[in-house]
Amino acid sequence: MRNLYLTNTLTRRKELFVPIHPGHVGMYVCGPTVYGDAHLGHARPGVTYDVLFRLLKHLGYKVRYVRNITDVGHLEHDADEGEDKIAKKARVEELEPMEVVQTYTERYHEAMRLLNVQSPSIEPRASGHIIEQIETVKKILEAGYAYESNGSVYFDVEKYNRDFGYGVLSGRTLEATLEGTRTLDGQSDKKAPYDFAIWKKAEPEHIMRWPSPWGTASPAGTWSAP
Repeated sequence: MRNLYLTNTLTRRKELFVPIHPGHVGMYVCGPTVYGDAHLGHARPGVTYDVLFRLLKHLGYKVRYVRNITDVGHLEHDADEGEDKIAKKARVEELEPMEVVQTYTERYHEAMRLLNVQSPSIEPRASGHIIEQIETVKKILEAGYAYESNGSVYFDVEKYNRDFGYGVLSGRTLEATLEGTRTLDGQSDKKAPYDFAIWKKAEPEHIMRWPSPWGTASPAGTWSAP
């Protein structure tokens, strides 16, 4: 196989790509939250990672390309409060949430087809992996990087920042993150305004909710794509 150099976001340098398992590459890419039509923000990663997918295969790698569909748990304005975007769309259009999901998943696939983007190897839906998400939240709690508050679970950004540096990939400091944080209803449940929900308490009227060790809730949109 020919050498491939990719930019390492952590080091900010081009480095020789060496897969964890020789001859095999795993790609995981956040796909769409399916409550509306695809837009330029969906097209960019669709095309970008399609090019990488094709290049890796051309170089002789066996590639497993996973692109998720977020069909639950994305709140309004990407905040920790408000109505689930899919549930809201369903209410407005007088449909079941999964009807909204099916409609806009098909429209997203059609948009990708028009861009000549290949289908991924696997395309899981968030709602099909609730058990795995719960287990992941448990592990984060056990590691001490999350806390439970009023039926929700929040990621402890300050604790993680002390141990690893929260903005190391983006280049943003915690102070810069705080400057861009809005004051929202319900933030009294958090230790700090920049903490974010990884499992969100669901009110009784919430359609898309599941039982969990922390009460009836939904996976939070912070796991998800735009």
